[in-house]
Amino acid sequence: MDYRELANRVLNRLKQSKGDGRWDDHLSLATWEWPQGVAMYAMLKVYQASRDETLLAEIKAWYDGHIARGLPGRNINTTAPMLGLTLLYEITGEEKYVPVISEWAEWIMRSLPRTEEGGFQHLTSDCVNEQQLWDDTLFMTCLFLYRAGHALNRREWREEAKYQFLLHIKYLHCGKTGLWYHGWCFLGRHHFGEAFWARGNSWITAGAVDFIEWLPENDPVRRIVTETWLEQCRALLDCQDRETGLWHTLLDHPDSYLETSASAAIAYGLLKGCRLGLLSCREQAMAAARGVVGMIGPDGLVGGVSYGTPMGMDLDFYRRVPIQPTAYGQGLTFIMLTELM
Repeated sequence: MDYRELANRVLNRLKQSKGDGRWDDHLSLATWEWPQGVAMYAMLKVYQASRDETLLAEIKAWYDGHIARGLPGRNINTTAPMLGLTLLYEITGEEKYVPVISEWAEWIMRSLPRTEEGGFQHLTSDCVNEQQLWDDTLFMTCLFLYRAGHALNRREWREEAKYQFLLHIKYLHCGKTGLWYHGWCFLGRHHFGEAFWARGNSWITAGAVDFIEWLPENDPVRRIVTETWLEQCRALLDCQDRETGLWHTLLDHPDSYLETSASAAIAYGLLKGCRLGLLSCREQAMAAARGVVGMIGPDGLVGGVSYGTPMGMDLDFYRRVPIQPTAYGQGLTFIMLTELM
C-alpha cells in the first residue's frame, strides 16, 4: 500500500476544508484550537521525515498568518498548536517565534489555574473546569511545555512538564485495569463517570511515547512514564476489536461504537513503540492501522470520528457523542500514517 499517497489524500482533504474561524470549528484549518494543533503537529512530523520544503512553507504560512491576525485567549486547548510552533522554531531557527513561545510557556507556569497539588486545571475556551484534571491535558499542554524548555534551554519548564505527567498518572491511571480515566475532580474526589474513554486514552498512548523518546535515558521519570505506558498498551491490546482492529469509544464496553481517531492515535503509539524496541506487538498494531485505513474515504475524509467530548458523568454520555469529521480525526490518522511511511 502506498501510505505516502494515502497520507497526502488525508492531508489535502483537511486543507480543502473551509470554515468561519470560530473556536469550535473542528474541521477547518481556519481556527487556532486543539484539533488544528494536532493536525499541525502531524504535518511537522511528515516534514521531519520527508524534508518537503513545500509542506514546510504551508506550515509556516499557517502559523505566520494566525500570529499576524492575533492568537486567541490562552487555555489548555488553545495551547495545542504551540507544540508545532516550537518544532517549527527548532527547524527554522527563526527568532520571531521565540517571544510567542516564551510568553505562552510563562503563562502556563505563572497564570494557568492549578488544582490541588499544583496540577494543570483543564481550562478550556468555554469552561473553567474547577479543580479538574483531564487526560487530554498532557498532549495539549505538557508536550509543548517540555519541548519549549528543550528548545529555549529552560530547565524549569521541562521539570514542570515531568511533574504534570507524574501527577496525572497518580490520579488518572487505573492500577487495576492499566487504562486511564477521562478525568479526576478534587471537588468531591471522584472520576466523574469512571469512563475509560478511548480518545482520552489515546492521547496518552500517542503523547507518552513521544515524551519518553525526548526524556534522558537515565531519568527516573522516564522509567515511571514508560512502565505506566507499557501497562496501558497491554490493556489496550486486550480491548482491541479482533474483527476490525479498532477500539470502542468506551474501551471496555463493546456495545459502544468503534471510533477511528482514538484507534489511529493508539496505532501510532503501538507502531512507534515497536520501532523503538519498547513493544513487540507489530501484528496487532498493523491490524489497527488497516482498520483505520479502511475508514478513509476516496476523497481522504476520515470517517467514524467522534466529535469533541467534554467530561461525562455517566457512560451513556460517551455512547451518545455524535460522529463527525474533524481536523483531529484527519490529523491523528495522518500521524499514524507518518509512522507507517
